Amino acid sequence: MDLLADVVEAVHEVGAHLARGQRPQPLPAATVAEAMAGFAAVDGPAAELLRGRLTALYPRARWCEDELDDAVPADGEWWSCDATDGAVQYLSGLAHWAVTATLVRDGEPVLAVVHAPLQRLTYTAVDGGGARLGGRPVAPLTRELAVAVAAGGHPPTAGHDPVARRRAGESLTAVLPRVLAVRNLGPTSLQVAQVGSGHLGLFWEYGPDATNLLPGALIAREAGAAVTDAQGRPWTARADSFVAAAPSLHRDLLDVLSQVG
Repeated sequence: MDLLADVVEAVHEVGAHLARGQRPQPLPAATVAEAMAGFAAVDGPAAELLRGRLTALYPRARWCEDELDDAVPADGEWWSCDATDGAVQYLSGLAHWAVTATLVRDGEPVLAVVHAPLQRLTYTAVDGGGARLGGRPVAPLTRELAVAVAAGGHPPTAGHDPVARRRAGESLTAVLPRVLAVRNLGPTSLQVAQVGSGHLGLFWEYGPDATNLLPGALIAREAGAAVTDAQGRPWTARADSFVAAAPSLHRDLLDVLSQVG
């Protein structure tokens, strides 16, 4: 069995299901409770569909139950998936959302699929097997920091973490004058994968966010990007900062981030 090909098929099925159900208008939610109810109505069935397909494909892997939970088990095989990565954009009628599936073994991603249906993008990677976009191998581009398009984000918990919130603000202030542009293009997983394909020069983030970062981290690393924490150490699911960058940009980005307390 070609597990990667079967996982791609399952993710595409979920993506098509979600795309058919997306409203062109923003969800008219005026309160947090209404927004969460709207999200549950969309994500719940999609998540169940994805779980059923992947469990049938690889039943020995257990499930990380909540994509908002930063913890990833250090032992065994686990599925870490997000049926609606970029739910804010999905519910707003925007195209920047994705379906992700990651097989994690002993705390490390070994297979990843990131599929953005409305953008017609499918990134894949397996540990030691390289990264692909639409079946074609990808690699970062060599460029100077001054002409790089950077992306940055913050984990879902950052609003409740004053340290991560402060670091996000300080790092944005430090990076802005050094690059061509800074953008936030929706799902964390997709933006990190796009560093691997050269569409973005770099991505950085502060705060624990393992489940969102795992698929993109494997794709970017397998494509040849440098994937570390903000101090330049190899990134792990337990790190509280994240950097993915083209090798030509990595050292310069770390120097810029060294200004962050």
